[in-house]
Amino acid sequence: MTVPLHSVPRTLVISPNWIGDAVMAQPLLRLLQERRPERPIDVLAPAWVAPVWRAMREVDTVLEAPFRHGALQLRERREYAKILRERGYADAYVLPNTLKFALIPWLAGIPKRVGYKGEMRYGLLNVMHHDNRDAPRPMVSFYAALANEPAGDVPQPSGLPRPSLYVPEERVAEVVSRAGLHMNRPVVLFAPGAEFGNAKRWPTTHFAELAKAIQHEHGDVQIALMGSAKDKEVCDAIVGLALGVRNLAGVTKLDEAVALIARADAMVSNDSGLLHIASALNRPIIAIYGPTDPSHAPPFSDIAASIYLALECAPCKQRECPLGHHRCMRDISAEMVWQPLRSMLHAKP
Repeated sequence: MTVPLHSVPRTLVISPNWIGDAVMAQPLLRLLQERRPERPIDVLAPAWVAPVWRAMREVDTVLEAPFRHGALQLRERREYAKILRERGYADAYVLPNTLKFALIPWLAGIPKRVGYKGEMRYGLLNVMHHDNRDAPRPMVSFYAALANEPAGDVPQPSGLPRPSLYVPEERVAEVVSRAGLHMNRPVVLFAPGAEFGNAKRWPTTHFAELAKAIQHEHGDVQIALMGSAKDKEVCDAIVGLALGVRNLAGVTKLDEAVALIARADAMVSNDSGLLHIASALNRPIIAIYGPTDPSHAPPFSDIAASIYLALECAPCKQRECPLGHHRCMRDISAEMVWQPLRSMLHAKP
């Protein structure tokens, strides 16, 4: 006999809009499940982030949000809240900081509504947490803190479960084959894009130099470029400078990208969502940081190297270099990345 949804109290998690943030919120779900193993966890997520949540073992159901990005759509949210009310949620964790997402669990009548103060949310949330703008919490700690009562001090990432994603082996083999790669040859992936802005991009010329260094020493290594359709132009520029590199930007959907990353022998990435996917899949990573602070959202892989020059103007956290020189990324040479990457590749059996 099928048990009606509302007969079993459930937890609702409302997803951030960014892929990397969704990955770094996974330890929160782990903590919630450990404390209430009998309570299924649903995630309400934008369609472009939903594949990341489907790769988390803690998630029972992913509900794709039917709302337009950035729009209030009050009538649509009220109608969707009626659907959520039927699922019988005991609590909700609102991860975005905006008013419109806090409206949903309030309209759905969910008794416990947890989140950060954010944008005009008094009353909509009844368990209110506070971050410190002068000393913001690392992203993993920021989300994991919601599992506890509000407090000034929260566990550091080292004291929390690491973000973790899972892809079945047969799915990995299927996607690798479809992408034209070979399971029995080493794979190095580059993620040259950055949704946040150009300031976070390592130069295309440097990626091309790195590709040539890999090819010179490891002729059997397959190098592929990952990213969305927005990153295709940047990736085309790299392919134009380094022959034999495969451009998969905009060719693979996000769920396929997750499967390909699960196969990677190593990944070189800007501070982006794909970096954090690779981290949660425990792949060897070289993470390149410029305008952002690596301690705020580091990789958690067993084998990882974060490259950061810590210039006097960094981290500026701007979309474009406000000084016009972009030295925080440009001065990271291909050789500086190749040295730790070379050690990772030589460590492979």
